[in-house]
Amino acid sequence: METTVKEITKTVAKKKKKTLRQELKINWPLYTLLLPTIVSVIIFNYLPMGGLIMAFQNYKPWLGILGSEFIGLDNFRRIFDFPESFQAIINTIVIACWKIVLGIIVPVIMALMLNEVRQTGIKKGIQTMVYLPHFLSWVTVAGMMKDILGLDGIVNTFLSNFGIEPTFFLGEADMFRQIIIASDLWKGFGFGMIVYLAAISNIDPNLYEAAEMDGAGRLQQTFHVTLPGMLPIIIVMATLSLGNVLNAGFDQVFNLYSPLTYSTGDIIDTYVYRQSLLNGQYSFGTAVGLFKSGIGLILTVVAYRIAYKVANYRIF
Repeated sequence: METTVKEITKTVAKKKKKTLRQELKINWPLYTLLLPTIVSVIIFNYLPMGGLIMAFQNYKPWLGILGSEFIGLDNFRRIFDFPESFQAIINTIVIACWKIVLGIIVPVIMALMLNEVRQTGIKKGIQTMVYLPHFLSWVTVAGMMKDILGLDGIVNTFLSNFGIEPTFFLGEADMFRQIIIASDLWKGFGFGMIVYLAAISNIDPNLYEAAEMDGAGRLQQTFHVTLPGMLPIIIVMATLSLGNVLNAGFDQVFNLYSPLTYSTGDIIDTYVYRQSLLNGQYSFGTAVGLFKSGIGLILTVVAYRIAYKVANYRIF
């Protein structure tokens, strides 16, 4: 009997297994549509990776990659020798972690509050308003922030009516992280809220009816029905965010920071930009970028493993 089952399994597997030529012959229109994307990814994502060898060289542009001196891991050792690079790593972790934590808590709270709104028109209106900033570029948002928080901005104009001296908020190192985190939260929490509202809509309505029959009020239903129903997607979003611990947002910080705020606002990406493109330290900048990418890859793999183990979520 066991031999028969094994033979049947092998026969089915052979029938399902196709050669590459057969696969291309059957699905060639789909692969043709995919071809431009594959070519662009190879050109813009994989071919430039050959330049990573600069991280292990004392790269000189006039000598090129093949002619520059190979120095091993010296550039990576310099990352922790320079106070500026170490501070950039600390700033990145602090800003990114706060963004991740608040980027989960605030959308969940807003989704729970909006779920309690019974008038569809008001609910859709609020949902649209908080979602719109997600489509704004950081160049646009940075311009708005400068108009609001500049020396002659709206905030200082309002404070001057009470005799308070104007403050250059974007130039205050102690306030810069809070401004970065708050502006990122304002721009992005609407998208997260949509995700959690979708999770709430998938909760079985019979659970609410059963809870109501047992005497549970709206608050008790929220804690004992809604939140447990949202928990799997919250776990998934939280674990997948681990891969972004070293991504504090180059576009945002680059458009808002200045030399006055380097001590608290300079992140790995902006530090690499200055060291590589502005100061000409291509090897050191490449080493810092490769260090960041390596840590990010490890965290991403760990995050996907956690998401699969805890919430049974997997992409592949």
